[in-house]
Amino acid sequence: MRIEGRYGLAPDGGSRLLVTKAPVGPCLLITPWNFPLAMGTRKIGPALAAGCTVVVKPAQQTPLSMLALVDILIECGLPDGVVNLITSSSASRVMDPLIADPRSRKLSFTGSTEVGRRLVAGAAPGLLRVSMELGGNAPFLVFEDADLERAVEGAVIAKMRNGGEACTAANRFYAHASVAEEFAARLAERLGALRVGRGTDSEVDVGPLIDAEQRDKVGSLVGDALAGGAAALTGGGPVEGAGYFYEPTVLSRVRADARLLDEEIFGPVAAVVSFDDEDEAVAAANDTEYGLVAYVFTRDLERGLRLVDRLDTGMVGLNRGLVSNPAAPFGGVKASGFGREGGREGIEEYLDTKYVAVDLG
Repeated sequence: MRIEGRYGLAPDGGSRLLVTKAPVGPCLLITPWNFPLAMGTRKIGPALAAGCTVVVKPAQQTPLSMLALVDILIECGLPDGVVNLITSSSASRVMDPLIADPRSRKLSFTGSTEVGRRLVAGAAPGLLRVSMELGGNAPFLVFEDADLERAVEGAVIAKMRNGGEACTAANRFYAHASVAEEFAARLAERLGALRVGRGTDSEVDVGPLIDAEQRDKVGSLVGDALAGGAAALTGGGPVEGAGYFYEPTVLSRVRADARLLDEEIFGPVAAVVSFDDEDEAVAAANDTEYGLVAYVFTRDLERGLRLVDRLDTGMVGLNRGLVSNPAAPFGGVKASGFGREGGREGIEEYLDTKYVAVDLG
């Protein structure tokens, strides 16, 4: 119902132009562990709507959600062979032959930039249509005229959604020098009050990280910042005991060469840096290979719209800490990938355009 074409008169008036859309063909879909069910529906839905069959490979850490989703699709009456699911402890051993198979026509991947680069290279010989939703390093800009209460609320959402393990998570918080100290203190108060623990406890706000490797990476980034002179306003280390828990952490006085300003944190850690003017803030925000999303808090609408154009990202949250919306196109630029999921734009990733020249005599 949302696939559009057109029919019209050719410029010379001697013929008609007919443009239609056709399914691209069999699709390979690779989903991540952090939103295992949502990422599956976001890829499978438009592929099926476009008329494509799919092969889905979920992340090895979280295959059960996808198995449940496929069971639901079968229960709903989806024909055999339309959605095919394969799990594996070795993604490359399973996916490399599928990517090289000439019957495959589309590859959609959500995950790290490092893996995305390898997949794009693997898809090049077969000239597969490729969509890549990769890493992020989202800046969060707070200007001197911002509503601080609203900015802190947005910061909590942008930072702590899924415990910080989201590509859209705010990574670097840049606050104007006149409000930086107050903003950092308010944010630390909010994050410090969050309760960390197992999901079986209804009183818990923050759960564990995905595994020991991720917990140790977060600890390494925080340790590097602290060694460089940063101050921990709250948190600053792993939670003692079993499990992969890390304290919600707010760091101030973070030096420009700190690793956590360059690398994706993927954990509950917020680094606050001050700036003096708009140009400085934009330069710092854009100083990254990534370009998925940025967040801006200001009461000045003219400034806000100006920043939308100046920030090198595929998405912007203007006075809002949550940008994800199935009705909107989701995706980034630069090392955050290409292609879009969601909105009217999302289905185009699974369609080829066919043009017919019609001679009416």
